[in-house]
Amino acid sequence: MDIAEISMNLSQNQLLTAVGTAMLGKTLDVVEGQAAAFTQSMDMNSPSLESLVYPTSGTMIDLRV
Repeated sequence: MDIAEISMNLSQNQLLTAVGTAMLGKTLDVVEGQAAAFTQSMDMNSPSLESLVYPTSGTMIDLRV
């Protein structure tokens, strides 16, 4: 192996590392956006699963005096 070939291989490796790092950064941005959208969609004001299954549960109070 001569110096020019080693230099070219190192340069190519640096380029591939830079591209991989940039792609990882973009993927991280997308995942962060998806996580934010997911947490926003889990609104606390939405009905619970139990209230969807038993819609009358908890809507009336029986009192005896």
